[in-house]
Amino acid sequence: PRTPAGPRLPEKATKTMKFTLSWLKEHLDTIATADGVADRLTMIGLEVESVEDPSKLYAPFRIARVVSAVQHPNADRLRVCMVDYGAGPPVQVVCGAPNARAGMTGVFAPAGTYIPGTGVQLEKGVIRGQESNGMLLSERELGLSDAHDGIVDLPADAPVGAPYAEWAGLTDPLVDVAVTANRGDALSVAGIARDLAAAGEGRLIDRPVDPVPGDGPCPVKVTLDFGDTPSLCPAFGLRLVRGVRNGPSPEWMQRRLRAIGLRPINALVDITNFLTHDRG
Repeated sequence: PRTPAGPRLPEKATKTMKFTLSWLKEHLDTIATADGVADRLTMIGLEVESVEDPSKLYAPFRIARVVSAVQHPNADRLRVCMVDYGAGPPVQVVCGAPNARAGMTGVFAPAGTYIPGTGVQLEKGVIRGQESNGMLLSERELGLSDAHDGIVDLPADAPVGAPYAEWAGLTDPLVDVAVTANRGDALSVAGIARDLAAAGEGRLIDRPVDPVPGDGPCPVKVTLDFGDTPSLCPAFGLRLVRGVRNGPSPEWMQRRLRAIGLRPINALVDITNFLTHDRG
C-alpha cells in the first residue's frame, strides 16, 4: 500500500500459530466448538486463516502392512509390494520409496482417494508394466510435513485396517491463526487460551510450574548490551541440564506435534517444539 505522500510501506510481518481444539482445552475450560473459538478470536483481533476438520480429509487412509516387497522387473528403483490394509485380500502397489520393505507398517491410500499433500486424485494404474492399486504415503503426501525421503514407517503394533487419523490423533479440528509481530503473546496455546478467557470464552486453566533448584555455577557467560535501550531485553535465562538420555518422545507428544504439521524427531527436539508451541 502507498500513503498519500508516496513511499511504499512495508507489509505486516506475520507468523502462523496452529493448535488443535483438544490442545486448547488443556489450557481453557470451555464448551466452545472450533468454529466458536475462531469467531471469538476474530472478534478480539486475531486473524483466523482456517479451521480444518482432518477427520474428513484423512477418512480414506488405513494402517496397512507390507506383506511382500520384490524388485520391479522393469525398474531399478521401484518395488512391487503386496499390501494388507485390513479389507479383503492384499492388493498390489508399486512403490518407489527406498524404505519400502516386507513386514513394515505404513499408511495406505486406495485408488480413487484424494492425496492432500500433492493435490492429486489417486487412480488405479499400470507403472512400467505392473498394476498399482493405491499408494503407500509419505508425510508430505499426507500433508503432515515436507518429509518425502520415504514412506511413513509406523510402529509394528499399529493396528492393521484401523483408520490412520484415529490412531494418529488427527481427528481434532485444527485452527490456524495469523499473528503479527507485535503479538508474540499469541504464539502459544497458553497465550491463545489466556486471550479467549479474558474475552469470556471460558475459564483459564493456569497450572503453576514447579521450580527446579539449580546446583552449581553456570558455565556460560551471558552479557546483555543494548546501550540506552535496555528494555529491548529485560531478562535472559538459560540452564545447563546434565545426564540427559535421548530417544523417542512419548507417543502422546508425537501425536500432538503431528496434528499441527510437525515431524517428531527425538525426545529433545520434540520437547523443545512442544514447549515452544504450548507455552511460547
